[in-house]
Amino acid sequence: MGWSTEQAEAGTQSGQGGSGRETAGAEARGAEGARAPVALSPSRASDFMQCPLLYRFRVIDRLPEKPSAAATRGTVVHAVLERLFDAPAAERTAGGARAMVRGEWEKLLAKRPELAELFAEDAEGERLAQWLAEAEALVERWFSLEDPTRLEPADRELYVETVLDSGLQLRGFIDRVDVAPTGEVRIVDYKTGKAPRPQFAEGALFQMKFYALVMWRLRGVVPRRLQLVYLGSGDVVTYDPGEADLRGVERKLLALWEAIQLATATGDWRPRPTKLCGWCDHQAHCPEFGGTPPVYPLQVRPADGGVVPQGRMGEI
Repeated sequence: MGWSTEQAEAGTQSGQGGSGRETAGAEARGAEGARAPVALSPSRASDFMQCPLLYRFRVIDRLPEKPSAAATRGTVVHAVLERLFDAPAAERTAGGARAMVRGEWEKLLAKRPELAELFAEDAEGERLAQWLAEAEALVERWFSLEDPTRLEPADRELYVETVLDSGLQLRGFIDRVDVAPTGEVRIVDYKTGKAPRPQFAEGALFQMKFYALVMWRLRGVVPRRLQLVYLGSGDVVTYDPGEADLRGVERKLLALWEAIQLATATGDWRPRPTKLCGWCDHQAHCPEFGGTPPVYPLQVRPADGGVVPQGRMGEI
């Protein structure tokens, strides 16, 4: 998923995006309109598992993050691969797809002018040209992995949402859904990076199993295949889930949601240091780097059921 998908998922968590619906009485509002989480997406579930404090910064505090060239390139590539299927099958060529890259970048830039900062010190346009060439190369590599002239996706950039029997709401965006004439469903996700080593592959598969669970609950059919297309390395990873797999994912999500609800109620969002901290935009607010989180914007509910205002983390 590219930047636009990530941000849309974040918006659905706070009632700002996605379906555009708000559930009356389901959101706890605090200072400056902050809202308690009401749903889970794959990205936000991964955030909490990686670092609860990162989840808080993104979902509750909604702290701004600087756009990165890599994530923005991913958004452009995803847009090309989505819109390529608007053309008749015979016109879906590698050359045509490459030619779409600059146009999709210009559309994105028109929507988000701040992205121009990525190339603010590129007076000659050399870095932008290189960046666009890298995006074109990723798009072209896709043609060596799949044949778009033989594909007619049932859905592209599909927003899905369901509520489990437990009441947990799940949301997300699926890059592509293919449906065979026999009714079998394949969920496809494009990754513009390289395929992870086998010992690190479970994270990406968790995202795909999340989507499979949502589709199963929505349509009553377990997807036949989950497919990850890694454009950075030219790998295609597939997994065929079963009902037992998806029930296991559901149990994991329920446990995760209980932990998120507890942290929301107590205001106890602890950082979890990993090697990924070096790429985090929020070091200035993180205690692990000597920073102080913003004042917690939601009310804290102690064990006796009363309500007390939350100061800074560590003061409760």
